[in-house]
Amino acid sequence: MNGLNASEALETSGTSLVWDYPQPFTRAVKPQESDIDGLNHTNNAVYVRWCEEVAWGHSEALGLNLADYHRLDRAMAIRRGEYDYVLPTLLGESLTLATWLFASDGKLTMDRRFQLIRDSDGATVLRGRWDLVCIELSSGRARRMPAEFCDIYLPAVVPALAPAS
Repeated sequence: MNGLNASEALETSGTSLVWDYPQPFTRAVKPQESDIDGLNHTNNAVYVRWCEEVAWGHSEALGLNLADYHRLDRAMAIRRGEYDYVLPTLLGESLTLATWLFASDGKLTMDRRFQLIRDSDGATVLRGRWDLVCIELSSGRARRMPAEFCDIYLPAVVPALAPAS
């Protein structure tokens, strides 16, 4: 997991990447030919897939994986996803995707945020947000987060700060 202070930035290709929130979990991504749509830029669905991949990577780095979800009969499911597509990205561009656990009531809900930055110029090209709810896998119904979720996820929640613009 990459941890940065709010005032720190990740150096990539000589450009500083400035994150909206402190201590992002990051993953490098690069649009492939199959990710490009008829408008010659990265298809919006690809960003959604990348967000899912970085979210799982973050969860696993914290210590919870899919096997744990099944063992506990609980999962954090996306209740609502919201994406702001700020700028297009092109084939082969180097990008860095960050995620944070942003808020939680410690019972049923959690908020996850995303920011995608183009490495070459440090421009934010996407911001996203998921409203998550804890569900019981066997029934699909909302259920209280197990202690293991709280013990692992809650310490990773970043303080609610206004985004750095």
